[in-house]
Amino acid sequence: MIVIFKEKINNFIIWVSQMKKTVGIPGIIFILVQPDATAQTDSLFKAYEQTIPGSVVKFKMVPVKGGSFTMGSPETEPGRHADEGPQKNFSISPFWMGAFEVTHDEFDIFFKDAGTSQNINADAITRPSPQYVDLSWDMGREGGFPVNSMQQRTALMYCRWLYNKTGIFYRLPTEAEWEYACRAGSSSAYFFGDDEKELKKYAWYNQNSKEAYHKVGQLQPNAFGLYDMLGNVSEWVLDQYDENYFTKMKKDDTDPVSIPTSRHPRLLKGGSYADAASGLRCASRNPWLPEWNKRDPQIPKSKWWLTDAPFAGFRLVRPFAAPAAADIEKFFTLYLSN
Repeated sequence: MIVIFKEKINNFIIWVSQMKKTVGIPGIIFILVQPDATAQTDSLFKAYEQTIPGSVVKFKMVPVKGGSFTMGSPETEPGRHADEGPQKNFSISPFWMGAFEVTHDEFDIFFKDAGTSQNINADAITRPSPQYVDLSWDMGREGGFPVNSMQQRTALMYCRWLYNKTGIFYRLPTEAEWEYACRAGSSSAYFFGDDEKELKKYAWYNQNSKEAYHKVGQLQPNAFGLYDMLGNVSEWVLDQYDENYFTKMKKDDTDPVSIPTSRHPRLLKGGSYADAASGLRCASRNPWLPEWNKRDPQIPKSKWWLTDAPFAGFRLVRPFAAPAAADIEKFFTLYLSN
């Protein structure tokens, strides 16, 4: 078979081939029309807006193409901590990520939804326990402010509720997915470079935040179109915090994750409005601390909220390759039982 013509036309690949001539038999021409799988994938893998059923509230998801990157920080990076290395190369599968941090407007629909079926050891009720004070601490709620003061478990319960509402599997990013998305192809301390003087263009932190978080999307995004990846509120990831993460993970692994085996400590990334510039580096890691809930007067203390972590929020991801329904249930059972 000799290929004499191949062309992409309107998301199809046109092949024109000819059989080799044999004695007394002329060459036969074959024409094959084949869907272009790449084009079909690209047509599906686009930014979109998701409306939360029963409301007019929407959130935007942007595509993050898969690839490989170097995770962690070099020993020469100012502000580096020992748990940020040694650096390793990982491969990441494609996914969508929320263009913005989850807002109070989005989360409060879940908070007020008494009909949800959440029932995994959930303070003996089917939705988040009441906050004994307003845990936004007067920094802002309606109109696009990031939700805050929550435990990782609360963020995961929201993800499960959203899956039940939409039929789409939303979850927290792994630490590796988060850093891959944050870096957006860069290898510097921040996704825009190494000069922290430029940070005020992209992030709310202790030099420009006035000790409060701000409405999402007010500053410049990274190259993937993701806003507030650095600063504003810190963002929960799926992983158990492990100071030896980089020595335990295999080089060139695909989609690495440190699966939790206990409730604490879990991990946040990105730094917050309260942090110095060094805490907002792409590789910076912020493990959960017991004192984040010391002022909670409830006995036992709430499994939902963190009274002394007003900086703790989250962002959604959706894997491009959707798991089977049974695997999704196993996922939530695993992460909500530890």
